[in-house]
Amino acid sequence: MSPEFVNMFKEAAGMFLFLAAELTVLFLVISYLVGVLQEFLTPEKIQSILSSRNGKGYFIAALLGSITPFCSCSTIPFLKGLLRARAGFGPMMVFLFASPLLNPVIIGLFVVTFGIKVAVFYFVVALAVSVIAGYVLEKLGFERYVREEAYQVADSGSSCGTSCGDSKPKAASTCGSKPEPVAASCCATAPKPEPVASSCCGSKEEVEVEISGCGEAIMTVKEESRWVRIWHSTWKDFKQVLPYLMLGILIGSFIYGFIPTDLIAKYAGEGMWYAIPVAAVIGIPLYIRAEAVIPLSAALVKKGMAMGSVMALIIGSAGASLTEVILLKSIFKNQMIAAFLAVILGMAIGAGYMYTYLFG
Repeated sequence: MSPEFVNMFKEAAGMFLFLAAELTVLFLVISYLVGVLQEFLTPEKIQSILSSRNGKGYFIAALLGSITPFCSCSTIPFLKGLLRARAGFGPMMVFLFASPLLNPVIIGLFVVTFGIKVAVFYFVVALAVSVIAGYVLEKLGFERYVREEAYQVADSGSSCGTSCGDSKPKAASTCGSKPEPVAASCCATAPKPEPVASSCCGSKEEVEVEISGCGEAIMTVKEESRWVRIWHSTWKDFKQVLPYLMLGILIGSFIYGFIPTDLIAKYAGEGMWYAIPVAAVIGIPLYIRAEAVIPLSAALVKKGMAMGSVMALIIGSAGASLTEVILLKSIFKNQMIAAFLAVILGMAIGAGYMYTYLFG
């Protein structure tokens, strides 16, 4: 094994360990803080706020999008809820654009990886373009390209507790009260459980009912504080993201240690005018989660990739994906999907060139 290879391996390993430790701590801290916020700002409240049709709705939608940690695909089920709640079309589109791009984890990674100046630029551009795009699409009448069936509540006749029985689990709201019967299987109800003291009597115990498919209802009593519950949710989210985060760090570390600087600078450096649109277009089918693409981009920057190209790559990959486009087919007609992709690509390319002009 040559000394040159050993040095490159040491550089790559050192970068991997540093980024893994730094980004893990950052993700856990930010995710926990967001979890605390979501205790008070539930999805139901967000839907209620965006259902009001007023001028402030555009900015409210953008701000709500900036504090909801959704990726491009996980925004789709929430979008369906907004449609059924008859939310204003413009604010709804603002939320669709802003939520995956202004994810608080992304902003935190931007600050740590590229510095506050880059993070602020990214935030302002994503926020402004999301609001403007939502307003323009509504004024141009693009609401007519929403499929009628998207407004309808899905038929849940095959699920338990809806078509077979009207009983739903209800938490005790007063001391000593008993929960309502819970559907144990389709068309059957479970016997009433023993009374459980609620929190107003000084106990932290909560009744939890779990129903798997049309199987048995399992009732357990848990003693868990709000803060512990948030931590469990944070840890669960972290475990889901961990493979993507480590993959991005691994690829970035490999690039940092083994890929020659001249190679990246030649094809994606400051002087390559085509690097920004190519990066934006590649980002959409590539669909690397932002948790992975940001540490990957950090390595590319260190090797000589222009920051404008990195900006375009991140916006393209975080703002849209092939999977999201396929899911949007059930909600939007082709004209609306084309408009959605045009906004994301335009934002990515525009942000790249603007950053190069202002800071390049």
